[in-house]
Amino acid sequence: MARQLVAVACLALAALLVVAGGSVGRPVRRLRRLARPPLAEDIRPAWWPDRIRLGSGLAGVAALVLVGGWVGLFAAVLTGVTADLLLRRIEPPAVRQRRLREAGDLPLAADLLAAALRAGAPVDRSVLAVAEALGGPLAERLGRVGRTLELGGTAAEAWTHLHPVSGAERLAGAAIRSSDSGAALAGALTRLADDLRADRATAAEAAARRAGVLIVLPLGLCFLPAFILAGLVPVIVAVLGDVL
Repeated sequence: MARQLVAVACLALAALLVVAGGSVGRPVRRLRRLARPPLAEDIRPAWWPDRIRLGSGLAGVAALVLVGGWVGLFAAVLTGVTADLLLRRIEPPAVRQRRLREAGDLPLAADLLAAALRAGAPVDRSVLAVAEALGGPLAERLGRVGRTLELGGTAAEAWTHLHPVSGAERLAGAAIRSSDSGAALAGALTRLADDLRADRATAAEAAARRAGVLIVLPLGLCFLPAFILAGLVPVIVAVLGDVL
């Protein structure tokens, strides 16, 4: 019984470190840390383990306590390594929200940039104006693009700041081709914005259809036992009663 209690305590502490110690639900504390200079306790040495590693280690300790012996040691190592790998593959909610917002703002940014270019503004000033008007995480990347162009950087160097954004590689490619050939960029940006919106509509429709297919499985798991218990079991019981 004591082993089970220790294992449960280790697993609970691991879950608390991974979930509650993350970036979700701590915006006030992060703002306070940004507002003041860093203290000594905020600066951790390079060898200091992160929360995921600590949680994985506690999960390994729980496996060692439950199994015990050399087999428990092997299970602890396997559990710790597997938990660390799996937890690091999970995308944090803040990163996912940022990625989705950047991809969602990209068509509007392309339209605004095309409008600024048609008004006669140069590319660097157009990009900075769009970044100022747009706001959000995509505006930060566009600001870096505009400042790089303003300081004399090449188009290839500047537009690499947008590469992490889904769909932005086409915008960057069009801007680089326009810089190399001198072709008009506004028309390409307008077509790109239309294509991005069409791609988003297609992806949303495919996700809706996929959800309709996936929902069949839990419904089947719910109705199949009820069908067996209410429809087949009474028939089988009645037949067996007549036979016996």
